[in-house]
Amino acid sequence: MKQYLVTAEEMKQYDANTIGIFHIPGLVLMERAALVTVEELQRAYGKHPCRVLVVAGRGNNGGDGLAAGRLLMLQGYEVTFVLPGDDLYSGCTEETRRQLAILDGYQVRIYNTIPNAEYDIVIDAVFGIGLSRPVEGICREMIQWINRSGCFVCSVDIPSGIHADTGEIMGCAVYSDLTVTYGFRKIGHILYPGAACSKELVCRQMGIDEHSFRQKIPFWYTYIGREPGLLPVRRADGNKGTFGKVLIIAGSKTIAGAAMLAARSAFRIGAGMVKIVTAEENKNALLQFVPEAMLLTYADNVTKPEEEQFMTALQEAAGWADCILIGPGIGMERSAKKLLRFVMQESRLPLVIDADGINLLAGDPALQDIMSKEGEASRTVILTPHLAEFARIYGSSVAQIRKNLPDHARLLVERLHCIVVCKDARTVVVQDKGIQGYLNTTGNSGMATAGSGDVLAGMITGLLAQGMQGMDAAVAGVYLHGCAGDLAAGQETEAGMMATDIIDCIKKASPMLQGGMKQKASGMLQHSVKGQDAEESV
Repeated sequence: MKQYLVTAEEMKQYDANTIGIFHIPGLVLMERAALVTVEELQRAYGKHPCRVLVVAGRGNNGGDGLAAGRLLMLQGYEVTFVLPGDDLYSGCTEETRRQLAILDGYQVRIYNTIPNAEYDIVIDAVFGIGLSRPVEGICREMIQWINRSGCFVCSVDIPSGIHADTGEIMGCAVYSDLTVTYGFRKIGHILYPGAACSKELVCRQMGIDEHSFRQKIPFWYTYIGREPGLLPVRRADGNKGTFGKVLIIAGSKTIAGAAMLAARSAFRIGAGMVKIVTAEENKNALLQFVPEAMLLTYADNVTKPEEEQFMTALQEAAGWADCILIGPGIGMERSAKKLLRFVMQESRLPLVIDADGINLLAGDPALQDIMSKEGEASRTVILTPHLAEFARIYGSSVAQIRKNLPDHARLLVERLHCIVVCKDARTVVVQDKGIQGYLNTTGNSGMATAGSGDVLAGMITGLLAQGMQGMDAAVAGVYLHGCAGDLAAGQETEAGMMATDIIDCIKKASPMLQGGMKQKASGMLQHSVKGQDAEESV
């Protein structure tokens, strides 16, 4: 299911639209938020009354928490309310002032520090999505106390201390057992390290829905659960040519595995034919691992006629193919540079550039200029870097890129006029002049293994061969790659997974994403937004 991911600014605008255009009072939205928070808390923890501590801030997030605590109090829970600061009403939003007044009507005491007592549940409502500076002072102390408490922690909207747009921990942050967010997931829920602060993330509707967009649709989205129709429909009367011809330029004389993995993945995703261009030393290994593929090999230190003969064969292969993948394991030698220049200058086919192809491109400004101009001429070019490769071609450090990967990806796309698939714990997919970008939430830490990126590159290229548009192929490939990884983790262990395990599970995951196919039972396609360690980026 497609789910929008919103920034803090977008969510505030949608909130304002709901109040101003649809005339739903802010206090009504706050009461609805409190109600669904209580419902989810009781689902996760149980409905038996117990001791609850509400730690609230002075924004609307604090008001949500105060209202949730009041609802629990009226159900018989022993609830303690804390709002740090000496002046109870100073600095509070209007809705939070109203919540304080309601509690005053019930003659409830509001503490400004956490009383020394025992609690079972802590409702964290210190900071919401508006946090923009590091947490300090008494609020920092309260967050640290919550993390030490040993209580079941329920965060209201977002764990306090997380930047809603980047997932950055702003000095310190609450680690919650349950986070209940409203309307739409925020980007900070999805990106790391913020994503690791919620053991369980639940999104509930409380009155702010897609009507509140007013034609201003969020830029980012993700898929959660099953997504039928994401993959191309197979023609019943098709043949191997119908389903696309892939040219893969991969591997070098010391690296055969990258070509093997990419080729088999292209077949598994549905491509009809694959031809591999690789070093002569890989011939026997490839014939055994992927005998379905055709081969075109080259050797070092050949005569000029032999080199010309190879280039003629390469031109014929490019004329035969529907799309090209270059880069996995090709190395940084002269032969690799020549191959990259050939596919960028002599071909107009849809092109996926991965791994060493990206590193070569990063060191060649002239090729980047060619790519930029070709992108403007509507040639489909997809880059699939991991973080270190992305940093090289972007011209920055990995640490800097990590701070806001989505924005950096958008900037690179604007410069090179291409599609970028930046592989990380949350893979980002963006295209030039695109109205939306994709953040992936499938996958797991077992996919941080050698060859996983080669598998993804082969999958995306295989989808291009079947006629999918560039952005559609990139998103579908990334999503299915993660789904296959989740199936593999269920069959093996995350620690013991290998890239070949992911390939084996492509055929099991694919029917779940094709229109008209019956869903097979699998926990990996149920509602979940879980973590995935970054692919090795050095």
